[in-house]
Amino acid sequence: MKSDHEDVNRRRDLGVHLTPEEIFQRYIYPMISDKLYHYAWMDLFCGEGNLILPMLNYIPYKDRVSFFSKHIYMFDIQEEMIERVVNRLKEYGIPENVALRNIRKNDSIANYPKIESDFPPFHITNPPYLYIGYIVKRKIERLMRYFDSENSGLQDLYQIALANDLRNGIENMIYILPTNFIFSEAGSNFARGMILSSYTIKEAILFERRIFYHTGMNVGIFHFSKIMGNNDYINFKARKIGSYERSITYSLKRSNGYRAGAGFDDYVRSHRREGNFDAEFYLHYEDLLMNSGENEVLLVNSKDYDGRGYRIDRFLVNEWMYSRIMNNPLFVRTIDSGRWDGRAGLYSVRDVFDADGVYVRGQTYRTNPIQIFLRPEIDANMALKLGKVFNERLEMLRQSFDSDFMTTYKYTDSSPYIRKYLGLKHVRNLINTISPADLEGH
Repeated sequence: MKSDHEDVNRRRDLGVHLTPEEIFQRYIYPMISDKLYHYAWMDLFCGEGNLILPMLNYIPYKDRVSFFSKHIYMFDIQEEMIERVVNRLKEYGIPENVALRNIRKNDSIANYPKIESDFPPFHITNPPYLYIGYIVKRKIERLMRYFDSENSGLQDLYQIALANDLRNGIENMIYILPTNFIFSEAGSNFARGMILSSYTIKEAILFERRIFYHTGMNVGIFHFSKIMGNNDYINFKARKIGSYERSITYSLKRSNGYRAGAGFDDYVRSHRREGNFDAEFYLHYEDLLMNSGENEVLLVNSKDYDGRGYRIDRFLVNEWMYSRIMNNPLFVRTIDSGRWDGRAGLYSVRDVFDADGVYVRGQTYRTNPIQIFLRPEIDANMALKLGKVFNERLEMLRQSFDSDFMTTYKYTDSSPYIRKYLGLKHVRNLINTISPADLEGH
């Protein structure tokens, strides 16, 4: 019998996250309730069967064997999952010999199964999620081969699953996917361009709370439908479900790589001007050693946190380094703290840490406090004004776009809002919209 640790590692290396049946009952069934007899329902990554089997609850008992034989097809790479599904089907009144005709072990990433049915296929699935970078790092050879040939450029197993449906002419799909599919830039651009040039998103449900037992990964339910002709724009409504529920309309543009939350990029493009401010990040330990001198500075050690606070270290630096630190009194908080007065943004090192700056020794971590250096250089008072302008604009954009341009960091019931991560690229881009004139009289 596998230990819990072995089971978690095995799930991680397969990219498997088993879906609770509640997800089908509450969110997927209402999308398809009037179509049960119209399609051949298939799940190529069925796990325990929770996205297909519950349909049988809505079929009269006497009709279930006939319905199953004509309308349900399920596959999984793990033999134990096939056995579980077959045993569950007995509870629905489906004999084992009938179940095994339509339930089979198969590696559906590598070998797309052939389904013979009088009805058009409709794929409902929660595919494996496994980023190619993780696969390469772990040297999982059997998975690396999936990304060869026609899948070159795709970045995750779930993206290959979508591409396989496209290649096999599937016209309707409901996928549970990481929300980075629509929000991410580098990791999903290629896959979005491939899929959304041929499919529209009819509706979506985006979860801002945990739905999988083994991971807090941010996921959503996406209803895709094949289209013919030009697909320069995709408009769809999404329900966001977290501590409360709200509805948001998204407009995806081919010109923006079909990326949701691209309103931030539009704002930056329209407000960036020559002569505006720019920034660079991190004060490195090596730079402090190279610029030693007689001027004392107190610096936050960004990698030494004891649960109560960061360690403050004393350095002696030369005039140039002293002036550079003193004229740049801001640090970047990239992670929402969960408090309203601790949102991601630019803050005074002195006010927060009672120090002069923030340094890093060795590898940098983007979730720690980060020293920022402005260009062109301005005095400390003007830099603090820039921090206020930055935070005001950031909050305005978060309100306008529901913080969709930021990455969800952690779900917690104790926070009054969903905590987000602000990337350094976004920090720099927003600073690029601020001009010296914006600081006058602020």
